[in-house]
Amino acid sequence: MKRTLLLLTMKPSILVGGQAVIEGVMMRVPGAYATAVRAPDGKIHIQKNEFQSITERSNFWKRPILRGMASLFEAMKMGMATLQYSVDIAMPEEEEQSKIAEFLSTVFAIGLAVTLFMVAPMWITTKLMNIEKEALWFNLASGAFRITFFVLYLLAISLFKDVKRLFRYHGAEHRVVYNFESGKDVNVENAQSFPTQHPRCGTSFLFIVLLTAILVFAMVDTIVIYFLGTISLPIRLLFHLPMIPFVSGIGYELIKLSSKSDSIFFSILKKPGLLLQNITTKQPEDDMVVVSITALKKAFGDKYKDMAGKEYSAEAIGLIKN
Repeated sequence: MKRTLLLLTMKPSILVGGQAVIEGVMMRVPGAYATAVRAPDGKIHIQKNEFQSITERSNFWKRPILRGMASLFEAMKMGMATLQYSVDIAMPEEEEQSKIAEFLSTVFAIGLAVTLFMVAPMWITTKLMNIEKEALWFNLASGAFRITFFVLYLLAISLFKDVKRLFRYHGAEHRVVYNFESGKDVNVENAQSFPTQHPRCGTSFLFIVLLTAILVFAMVDTIVIYFLGTISLPIRLLFHLPMIPFVSGIGYELIKLSSKSDSIFFSILKKPGLLLQNITTKQPEDDMVVVSITALKKAFGDKYKDMAGKEYSAEAIGLIKN
């Protein structure tokens, strides 16, 4: 009887999320995603794409950790495509990049990320501390440097005018998601009453990944030292880089659990990510919220009237949120 009552009072769950793009927002809902971008003339351009995750089509990729790895890849691919669409609409004066230029830009971005968040923290730890063979302490130290670099990176890019606007659209995206999940009528006034911080945000996800990496890399280093008897920066990179998808998969599971739990452990785990969102989300203007609402409604299409007006317990899809 108690179980029946529990089931009757449980909120339905739904997968809704998105990301900010240049002068716009992408919203993802079950089966589709839509990107709304405001052009320089004020008109809102919308692009909708049907989408079914491989985690919904394959039993293999539905498994814990693997689903996080797959979702990360899909989110990166989707994010790059929608970001390029927004650039084409919001910055029509920009010359179209060749495929080679786009490839080189991607390679540079990946190289910069690896250097800043992988090589540099380990190199500094190696040079400043004589703990290279102490797996846990080495990774705690390099992890602290990595998190510091991450925070400084966010603070640095937040100083740029275009990034400030991106972060305001990020806030608009969060508020509209909150508004929709609350069951209240989705409009500018209601959306603006919600926080800009959201527990399933990609910023929170990235912070959890940084914490998870400390423990996973420490275990990897322990195994390497046991078998090789020594370890160096090149060896660490050789074994750590292939582990990044696995670390992301664990991070996905943690943020999925944290979205459904109010335990002290998960409350503490979520707190740093929410604080970091004070950097990555800003107060949006009303017209930014309008763009976000437009993306949400377009993503749902004809299903919107049936889906709106219900209070939802959301599934964790922080991977596609900024």
